Amino acid sequence: MKFAVISFPGSNCDQDVCHVTGEVLQVATEILRHDVRQDLTDYDTVILPGGFSYGDYLRSGAIARFSPIMEDVINYAEAGGLVLGICNGFQILLEAGLLPGAMKVNDSVKFVCRQVAITVESSETAFTGGLTRGETLQMPVAHQEGNYYIDPAGLEQLKADDQIVFRYLNQEENPNGSLADIAGVCNQEKNVLGLMPHPERASEKILGSEDGKKIFASLLDYLSSREES
Repeated sequence: MKFAVISFPGSNCDQDVCHVTGEVLQVATEILRHDVRQDLTDYDTVILPGGFSYGDYLRSGAIARFSPIMEDVINYAEAGGLVLGICNGFQILLEAGLLPGAMKVNDSVKFVCRQVAITVESSETAFTGGLTRGETLQMPVAHQEGNYYIDPAGLEQLKADDQIVFRYLNQEENPNGSLADIAGVCNQEKNVLGLMPHPERASEKILGSEDGKKIFASLLDYLSSREES
């Protein structure tokens, strides 16, 4: 089993993700450069980490979306490969068209960094198969553009196709004003997931929560069962 973590100029959570997948979960993990084309078929999962790719100039994720390796990520995802985007990684997936919707600046127009409670809305993805619908997870957020938006027709489509994977527990826990308290969504095929909270920052007891580890553990269970079959 092998994971790839894509590092962009300004990524600051690539090493955090590698620590959790490589050291905590003992999965071979490699960091791949944004500007080098790659054959991703040998990787079981590709992860786009959090940070401030290209300094968040223009719009979060808008420049990183055009990095050479993103062509390979798009091809990988369209072929059914598992892709996880965390915070800035989520923003990049939206800009690349791999996930529906867009990100706006937080309602507060301020950078928000705090622990939040989110609920699991779908257990039908490789990343949430080990979780229970309605389960509450505690994870931190750290962003200024996490205000998820999609038009009314798109929102109804998300609901109909079970693509809303995580929601903030309630309006008080919603740190950014995100529509319908949405914290994470997947594509229709359910192999691409993006979320604003940081599971890699909640995967060890010393960090105050191990709830994020459950997402990675669900992924490992899915991959193990796939190998067995």
